Amino acid sequence: MRGLEHGADDYITKPFSPRELVSRIKAVLRRTEGTSGSMHGLIEIDKRLKIDFERREIWLEGKLVKLRPTEYRLLYHLVQNAGWVVSHDQLLQKVWGYEYRDEPHYVRLYINYLRQKLEKDPANPVYILTERGVGYRFVDFKRSKE
Repeated sequence: MRGLEHGADDYITKPFSPRELVSRIKAVLRRTEGTSGSMHGLIEIDKRLKIDFERREIWLEGKLVKLRPTEYRLLYHLVQNAGWVVSHDQLLQKVWGYEYRDEPHYVRLYINYLRQKLEKDPANPVYILTERGVGYRFVDFKRSKE
C-alpha cells in the first residue's frame, strides 16, 4: 500500500508467473496510451487553474503542480467528461484497468490526493465534486464560460 501511496501504478507479489507479469505490463501500457489525444492546448478552468494535457502540465495560481502518473490519468478522465458524472467503475476501468474493478478505495484515495493538490479547501471542493453513491464530476468549466 505504501508503494501505491507514493505513486506506483501497480504491484505484484511473489511468487508470480511470467504470464501475470506480462498481463500487468500490458494493462499499464493500455492505461498510459489512453491519456494522449482528444484534449489539445491549454485549458483554462478558471483564473486559478489551467491544464495542458499535451505538455502534461497543471498550473495552479501560476505555479506548476506535480502530479503522479495515476493522479494525472484520473484528472484527465474527469476533465474530459467535465460536467458529467463519472462512476467509480468507469474511473477504475479507465485509470487502473478492468482487473481493478473490485478496488473502489483506489478511486477515493486518489480523488483525495488530487483535491489536496488542486482545491483551495479540499473539504469543500469546487473542481472535483462527489456524487454520493455514484462517482465524481469535474466542474463544468465549458458551460460556466458561456
